[in-house]
Amino acid sequence: MSFNALKEKGLSLDKQLRNWHLISRKPYNKNKIDCYSRTRQILMNGIEIEAWNFKHAFSRLCPDNDLCKTIAMMRRIEDQQQTTINWLAPKDQSVLETTLAYEQVAVDLTAWLAQNETDKYVKDTFDFGLLEDFDHLYRYAQWAYMEEGICPNDIVQNRTDIIVGRPTQHHHNCNALRIRKPYDKTKTSPQTKVNILTVVSAEQQTHNYYAEHGFAYGNHTLRETYAEIKDVEEEHVTMYESLIDPKETLLEKLLIHEFCEVCNYYTCVEDETDNEMKKIWEFMLDVELGHLQIAADLFKKHENKDPEEIVGEEIIIPSRFQSQKDYVEEILTTQVDTRLGVDKNYSKIKDLPQDWISYDIQRKANELGSPTESTISIISEHIGRDIVCADDKLKEKEIIILSKGLQKQALAPDTVYPESLEEKIRDYEKNQKIKEKLEKEIY
Repeated sequence: MSFNALKEKGLSLDKQLRNWHLISRKPYNKNKIDCYSRTRQILMNGIEIEAWNFKHAFSRLCPDNDLCKTIAMMRRIEDQQQTTINWLAPKDQSVLETTLAYEQVAVDLTAWLAQNETDKYVKDTFDFGLLEDFDHLYRYAQWAYMEEGICPNDIVQNRTDIIVGRPTQHHHNCNALRIRKPYDKTKTSPQTKVNILTVVSAEQQTHNYYAEHGFAYGNHTLRETYAEIKDVEEEHVTMYESLIDPKETLLEKLLIHEFCEVCNYYTCVEDETDNEMKKIWEFMLDVELGHLQIAADLFKKHENKDPEEIVGEEIIIPSRFQSQKDYVEEILTTQVDTRLGVDKNYSKIKDLPQDWISYDIQRKANELGSPTESTISIISEHIGRDIVCADDKLKEKEIIILSKGLQKQALAPDTVYPESLEEKIRDYEKNQKIKEKLEKEIY
């Protein structure tokens, strides 16, 4: 359906202020919610925080007092929206349960964006980040079971595979190496601009969540796991935000931010299956259409340009949450050995120079061990092997994936090697057969 957001008036700013009863809504039931309703809630929380943060940065850099007043009024509404969305999460949803949902957002959102991105360099960057978040989901899944007895599929609902990805111990890079080539704002499509801002918002919020909640558990290795993965999320924000053209003006960025919010809420409205959440998305879309009109008017007034030159005439679909198993498996099996190149490109492990700068970072970060590697050793002591939630065809590739994804240099001293994991899996399967045989004899 054709939908030109710039031609929709939305709710005017003077009607957007709400009372506390409307701001703080009833949370969803974690035992009944569809996993993709939960991922939408997490993503839109991140989208609103990015919008709020940006408007504060705007005011700090803008000398025009009248402009700052308008931005301040919009920013208050963004803050109220963020409260509504964030507080849809229930109090009985644990930090680890929420963490699994955060990583499901990262995996399925990034996979969707990669397949709907026309700029090959940007797509390659999405694919690269995808395999790192995929491994994060696998590492956290082990802790969810060990700490709280959570079956990971209770959260991801069989829509997202859980198996080893590019090992997290190899995600630590020189942050300068993470910086990518920015797009050219005069040539890049609105789709690419919205895609990038959407994933930046999601990754930034993931980093913030781990920073604010990673201390919640008493297990020191789990706390270190949150610290390790939080550090990677900082790298992800650096990587994705560096794709944005720094020559965009503040008002141009404001226009793109508001358009990005509209596009994401529009997609939420189209896809939502929970009636109560759908009503919230509909209201939020109306609010953001109002904000977009303000941004468009400011852009026309101060820059004397047509907003359609920046955001186009058609709505963008940046966040359609669907199972991405086939695509993720394809990228996993073909790119798990991909690394950041030395010239803002991508390289295979075998082609990296001996003095690759990230080796030094990894040696220092992992000199006493990598918590995410320890995680696999610890759960193997608990149940005999790691937890994998995938079909048998993909499970059979686990050792191949790990073998291909491990570097030979800068390995943590507690690295779980393919041979060791394969032996654990073989022993586990043997013991399971013995157990099944005994149960048959008894019962």
